Amino acid sequence: MWLSRENIIGLAIFALLAVVPAIAAITEIPFYLDLGRRMMILAIGALSLNLIMGYGGMISFGHAVYIGIGAYVVGICAEHEVVSGFIQWPLALLVCAVVALIFGAISLRTRGVYFIMITLALAQMMYFLGVSLDRYGGDDGLPLAEPSAFSGLIDLSEKTSLYYLVFVLLLFCLWISRRLIYSRFGMVIQGARSNEERMRAIGFPTFRYKLTAFVIAGVMAGLAGVLLANHTDFVNPDMMHWTRSGDLIIMVLLGGMGNLIGPILGALVFILLEELLSGITEYWQLIFGPFLILVVLFARGGFLGFLDKKKPTEDGDA
Repeated sequence: MWLSRENIIGLAIFALLAVVPAIAAITEIPFYLDLGRRMMILAIGALSLNLIMGYGGMISFGHAVYIGIGAYVVGICAEHEVVSGFIQWPLALLVCAVVALIFGAISLRTRGVYFIMITLALAQMMYFLGVSLDRYGGDDGLPLAEPSAFSGLIDLSEKTSLYYLVFVLLLFCLWISRRLIYSRFGMVIQGARSNEERMRAIGFPTFRYKLTAFVIAGVMAGLAGVLLANHTDFVNPDMMHWTRSGDLIIMVLLGGMGNLIGPILGALVFILLEELLSGITEYWQLIFGPFLILVVLFARGGFLGFLDKKKPTEDGDA
């Protein structure tokens, strides 16, 4: 149904995001522009994780590694005076695809806690690789020499232009996710989450389907990394740390796992709470932790589930 509660919330979110530059200009507070860009970039990362975790049941504790790889490809290219976005961006997405293909081929041969631990271990391996790259700043990180250039089509050094580019790409990723989820491909992924043996028994090569979803999610997260590098003008190994993957998981859980708008709403709520609570105390995690526990206990399905009037038992929960 077009006018479902989820769609109404999604339209409200995008309407609000669309006017943030105008609000920043009227109030003369450019911080709103930076905050909005960060929210949307991380929303792309959360949306990519939701594709495999919410719909495929693959809980990856190393998903942020693709954000870091995408950012580092942009930073390393800029360091070698290759600033064309027509080279940087496809190269970053290609590297993310290759890494996701290798990592997925390894980790998808396991299940449950073993899958979680392997994705965590592989991501930490890339994190320590980034720390060891002294040529590119090592643990201190690498300043971006200049933003990606697109031959006059768009100037990413102009932060409002970058904002609307991120806005359009978030919409594009949402559209791609919707097309995938409601296609035969998406039905197979969701079926494999529920009963993989049965899906294999009726002739679906579930491993290949899951690996393809894993690679698509990695590429989408890599796009978030490319945008994050241009947003911060800086890349560092912390982008790949497992705690960043934990942040993405929290965003998906906050908004609502297994729906399209949930990760976007979760990213917005997470960033807003982080900004508000960190302004109150440097130990803001001590407040955020109990809040997250309350959400998990009493808002089943995240904020979207809490706002939905329908009972969760309609899905056949025991």
